[in-house]
Amino acid sequence: MAGSEKHERDAGTAMSSPMVSFDWWRALIRVLASIEAVRDGRALYVLLATFCGAGLAMACAQASLARDDLAWAIGQGAAALFVAFYGVNAAGLLLMDRALARPARDVVDAMEDALGIGHRVLLTLLCAVLVGVLLAGVLLGLYWLSSLPRIGPWLFTLVVPLTVVCISLFLMAVAVVVAPLTGPTVWAGASAIEAIQTVATMVRTHLLQAAVLAGGLSLVTGLVGAVSSLLVVIGGRVMAEASVLVLGVDIPPEALMGGLIGQGVQVRDPSHVAPEALQYISAATVGGGVVFAIALVLPTLVYLRGVCEIYLTLRRAASGEDSLR
Repeated sequence: MAGSEKHERDAGTAMSSPMVSFDWWRALIRVLASIEAVRDGRALYVLLATFCGAGLAMACAQASLARDDLAWAIGQGAAALFVAFYGVNAAGLLLMDRALARPARDVVDAMEDALGIGHRVLLTLLCAVLVGVLLAGVLLGLYWLSSLPRIGPWLFTLVVPLTVVCISLFLMAVAVVVAPLTGPTVWAGASAIEAIQTVATMVRTHLLQAAVLAGGLSLVTGLVGAVSSLLVVIGGRVMAEASVLVLGVDIPPEALMGGLIGQGVQVRDPSHVAPEALQYISAATVGGGVVFAIALVLPTLVYLRGVCEIYLTLRRAASGEDSLR
C-alpha cells in the first residue's frame, strides 16, 4: 500500500506538465456516473453514522445554549464539527479507494486514516485563507493609494477593474477547486505540501475545466437530492394518513411527518392530546429523523464520489495520460 500511495503522490505532483487535449464529453460522463456511489454500502454507513453523531452533538449544544450553559454549548458544537469533518474524510477515503480501484479498506481503518490525514486538508485550506488575506491586503493598499490627491482618481480607474477581476477569480477558484478538490487530493495520498502544490496548479491551469465539471456535478447532486426529497415526502404522506386510520389516534397527519423534513414536533398544550398520541408523535419524529438522515446522505455520497472523479480526471489529463482510461 505504501508503494501505491507514493505512486499517487508522484502522479499528483505531475500536474505541472503540459496539459493534453481535454475530452469534455467523456469527462462529464465520468462525473455524471458518480451517481453509482449510492450503492457503496460502507461509505453510506460511515456518512449515516457521521450525520447522526454530528446531529446529536449539535442538538445537545442547542439545548445547552438554551440553558445559558455557554461552555458546554461550545464544547458540544466543537464535537459536532469534529465528527462531521473526520466522518466525511473517512467516507471520502472509501470512495477514493473505489474510484482508484484500490483494495477497499475497512470502516475502522478508514476512520483511523481520516484522523491521520485531516490536518493535511486543514493546512491546505488554511493556505487558501492566507492567500485571500494577502489579496485583501494588496487591494486595500491600492485603495489607500487611490485616496491620495491628484494621482488617486487616475489610479482608481485601474483599481476598479483589477478589484472586480481578482475577487471574482479568487471566489471562483475557492468554489470550484480549493473547496471541493482539496479533500480528494489528500484522499489520493498527497502530503500537505503536495496537496498545496497540486491545488495551486489546478487553479492556474484547470480552472475552466473544474468549473464546468463542478457544474455538472451540482446538477447530478441536485437531482439525487430532489428525487430523494420527493420520495420521502410522498412516502411520508402515505405513512401519516395510513397511520392515523390504522392506529385510530386523533392527530393531524402532519404531526407524524415532522421528522421526515428534519423538524421536531412540539406540542404546545399536551393536556389536549391523548397520551398514546404523544407517544406515536415522538416515535414518528425519531423514525422520521432516521429517514431524513438517509435522504441527506445520498446526495452527499454522490457529491463526494463526483469530486473524486473530477480530481482524477484533471490529474490524469495534466500528467499526459488518457484522462478517461
